[in-house]
Amino acid sequence: MHSAIVQAVKPAIGPGLEIRPMHESDAAEVLAIYQAGLDTGQASFETTAPSWEGFTASRLPQLRYVATDGDSGEVLGWVAASRVSDRPVYAGVVEHSIYVHPGCQAQGVGRALLEAFIAASEDAGVWTIQSGIFGENAASLALHQAVGFRVVGTRERIGCHHGVWRDVLLVERRSSVVGGGGRFR
Repeated sequence: MHSAIVQAVKPAIGPGLEIRPMHESDAAEVLAIYQAGLDTGQASFETTAPSWEGFTASRLPQLRYVATDGDSGEVLGWVAASRVSDRPVYAGVVEHSIYVHPGCQAQGVGRALLEAFIAASEDAGVWTIQSGIFGENAASLALHQAVGFRVVGTRERIGCHHGVWRDVLLVERRSSVVGGGGRFR
C-alpha cells in the first residue's frame, strides 16, 4: 500500500492532495469521473462507464488508486490497471487507465496519480506499463511522456468512434527494476 501527499498548486483542489488505494466506497465518484472522460470523446472507444462490478472485475485490485482532496476527501481522479495477458511471460505487463475530474485537469492531479501508480507497480513487480491514447488527446500524451512513457507505435484506424475512424498511439513505460516476478498476481 502506497500513499503520498503532494501540495496542490492551485487552490481549486485545496491545500493537499492525497493518493490512496481505491475503495468500494469510491465507486460513485470513480464512475462519474470515468463517464465525464468518456463524454469528451477523447478518452476511449467506450461511451458508457461500466457498472462497479464490471469495473472491478476487469482491473487488478492491488493497482487501483484515487487522488482525493486532502480537505474534503472528494475523489479528483483515478488510475487502475488490467492484465495484458494471463500468459506467464506477461506477468509483469499491465495496461493502465487514468481519468481526472474535468474541473481538476492541468493542476497536477494526473501527474501525482501516475507517479504513485508507477512506484506501486514497480513494487508489485510490474516491468512494463502500457496504454493506448488517441492522437488528438495531446494533454494525456504530454502527461505520459513527462513521467517516462514513450510512444512505441500507432494502430491506424483501429476503430470507428462517433462515426470517425481513430488512430491509437501505443505508449509504454519500462521499469528500471526489471524482473520483479509479477507479485501482483
